[in-house]
Amino acid sequence: MTVDGSSAPRLRTDYALGVGLLVASAVTFSTAGLFTKGVEAGAWAVIFWRGVFAVLATTAWAAERSSLRREFLGMGTAGLTVALVGAAGQVAFISAFKSTSIANVALIYAIAPLIAALMAWVAIGERMERRTMFCAAAAFAGVGIVVWGSVGSLDLWGDFLALLMTLVMALIMVVYRARPETPSAGPSVMQSALLLPLAIVLGTPFQTAPQEIAILAAFGILFAIASVTLAEGAKRVPAGQTALIGALETPLAPLLALLVLSEIPPVATLTGGAVIFAAVLISMWRRPGTKV
Repeated sequence: MTVDGSSAPRLRTDYALGVGLLVASAVTFSTAGLFTKGVEAGAWAVIFWRGVFAVLATTAWAAERSSLRREFLGMGTAGLTVALVGAAGQVAFISAFKSTSIANVALIYAIAPLIAALMAWVAIGERMERRTMFCAAAAFAGVGIVVWGSVGSLDLWGDFLALLMTLVMALIMVVYRARPETPSAGPSVMQSALLLPLAIVLGTPFQTAPQEIAILAAFGILFAIASVTLAEGAKRVPAGQTALIGALETPLAPLLALLVLSEIPPVATLTGGAVIFAAVLISMWRRPGTKV
């Protein structure tokens, strides 16, 4: 910041934009379970068709911005890291929804604030504000409430995949925070493209019904947009808060599952989700004049 503080309004505007992008991304990501469970296609078929349309949509977005060269040739080590670990995260992401409930996946993902904050502290020395620490602890307590109410019914393999997805997403958040110049579209395209040949070998994507391909096309396009907004938002907001805002999908995902798929969450899920949602809102609120 300059001595006269002239950059303060720009920083606050940049922060507000980052928060808006992250909220939009979280809302979109909360629909993942609906798309995945709303089709009969297997996990690899979902990965394939989602990936095809995500690649097309993201490449078109980069071309419209006249930044194809930068996005794909300027990724650097950070971008390649995002692409490789993101590919593993995509497999875990889709497979988790096929193996356990939407609520379980969303709840396990809610521990991302603690993981992202720890990674950021170790890797780039980013300290957490007291309020962010409090909100992270509250979010973790909310997860504890939900998991306690689900003991004995969790699918362990699906939960493990959800945990892997959480680790990947937390790492990606920290990479973009540490290297904000890293392109967002290029790594996103690469992580989907890397999985296409694997999906053909390990799955049967070409046996997917046409109507399901249409659903997965929407899945891919929407999540291409969400991936870009997540990356752009993470560049503007501290890693701990980025993960907390992303936790908005935790209460939203079970709610959508209830409304669309009639997956009825227990009282513990609703209670814990409310705690997490409150923690996210508090973490986003900033007093006028507060530094970002």
